[in-house]
Amino acid sequence: MARANSKQKTVWDMLLSLAVIGLAAGVIYLFVPHDGGPPDLKRVDYSVELATARRAASYPVAAPEGLPDSWKPTSVRFRAHEKDHWHLGFQDPDGQYVAIEQSAENRKDFIEDASQGGHATEVTQKINDRTWTRYTGGRYNALVLEGTEGSTTVVAGTASWERLTTMVKALKMEKETETGKGPEKTSS
Repeated sequence: MARANSKQKTVWDMLLSLAVIGLAAGVIYLFVPHDGGPPDLKRVDYSVELATARRAASYPVAAPEGLPDSWKPTSVRFRAHEKDHWHLGFQDPDGQYVAIEQSAENRKDFIEDASQGGHATEVTQKINDRTWTRYTGGRYNALVLEGTEGSTTVVAGTASWERLTTMVKALKMEKETETGKGPEKTSS
């Protein structure tokens, strides 16, 4: 009889150990953050890079004016050595990505890269007196403005068409004047 009692005790100890381990795992799960939302990206100040790009680029550089604070600028760069490539990235109010890309590079290659493989559709949008073409099928949806004073402008991202359109409506294209007395403005 002693032998049956020791087997019951071993099984009981094993079940008790499993319960303690399960309880510990549950407590750890409760205290470890596991938010599945978009990452909290750091807001960047792009004013210095924008001023540099507007002085150095061979075309009027696009940047938004008047967007609400819910649009968070997250990345910026100007690469003069890469055909005056301008990039300004945002996180929209829904947590989606929106980027402004401009370059004096070959249009076809630039659009392919900026839209991440998108193809032109027959859908166009007239925004601020300019005609933008929709590109789909790539990693990003994109609105493309071709042949603007020696550059191509692409507003692309994972955001909805409505958000991409909001960004395009906010764009102001400027180039520093040769005299340094301020920017020349053109609406997008």
